Amino acid sequence: MKRVILSAILPVLAASVATAGFVASAQAAERDRKFFQSVEGDWSGPGEIVAGKYKGTKFNCTFNGSTPAKKLGMTLDGSCRVGVFTQKMSATVEHKGAKGYKGTFMDGAAGKGLDIVSGNVVDGGKVVLAINRNQLKGVMQARVADKNTMNVTVSVRVEKELVPVIGMSLKRVDATAVGSITAE
Repeated sequence: MKRVILSAILPVLAASVATAGFVASAQAAERDRKFFQSVEGDWSGPGEIVAGKYKGTKFNCTFNGSTPAKKLGMTLDGSCRVGVFTQKMSATVEHKGAKGYKGTFMDGAAGKGLDIVSGNVVDGGKVVLAINRNQLKGVMQARVADKNTMNVTVSVRVEKELVPVIGMSLKRVDATAVGSITAE
């Protein structure tokens, strides 16, 4: 009798667990999609190198955020300026299975940039991406504090500690920005 009941319950339990996993996965995908869509648009703001050889160097960046049509991910494309010098900047990430998100910062480790080797959207308001270039390992984090503010931090691993080296505070500057101008 117990065997009959158990054999009847097991398929139902297995189907319930599989359905719960699918629902959780679908909810995570929707959470990720909402985060990436929140990055769409034009962004501008100051940044600073806070550690290393160029500590104290201030710069100003402008980016356009976009999302791919049929995949989970985003691209921030633009440039940063220090005085009269301008450097093209870009980061692209897409969902790539079990490792979460993969992509490139600048032209990837094969060029002068970094590879994004893994990452995940955390709590719907932040993405944390592991970055590598040869022996350099670190993390790039983008946090959307509200619909018009995004903070980006790049940290590198020094021994067993993550040390912030670059910080940016970006504001939305496109037509979706909150606010209005009224004529009197």
